Amino acid sequence: MRGETVYNTYMNESRRREEAGLFTILHTAGVAGSHVESKLNAVGLSMAKLAALTALREAGESLPLSQLAERLSCVKSNITQLVDRLEADGLVSRAADPRDRRSRLAVMTAAGRKSCEAGTRIQQQAERVLLSELSGTERRQLASLMAKLERSAR
Repeated sequence: MRGETVYNTYMNESRRREEAGLFTILHTAGVAGSHVESKLNAVGLSMAKLAALTALREAGESLPLSQLAERLSCVKSNITQLVDRLEADGLVSRAADPRDRRSRLAVMTAAGRKSCEAGTRIQQQAERVLLSELSGTERRQLASLMAKLERSAR
């Protein structure tokens, strides 16, 4: 069964309007995520790839794979696969870590910088579209509530 079918089976229209429970939040996050993913796919990116490129940009364009995994809150095997895909796309390269012979660095390439910039613009545009119905106050409230949910989930 598709996620939307499960959701509609679980929540009828009137109940959806009355209750904004966790299932509604998860469903909405999935819909929003799919919207952003479809826009990023048009330039050869995914949210995971953009997150990795953004983390590298914020770190000065290179990080040991273990630190990249930590910043993205994922396990090392997942980061290895993600960096493999980024490397195959020419967006990052691997290099020896001069501070630790056992470690490898993910290093952003020039193509990675361009993709990161394009992906960031797409993400910002998608955010404007997705949040266009909310006032500034509502956006701040949403951010505050989501931060509370994230803290309680940790």
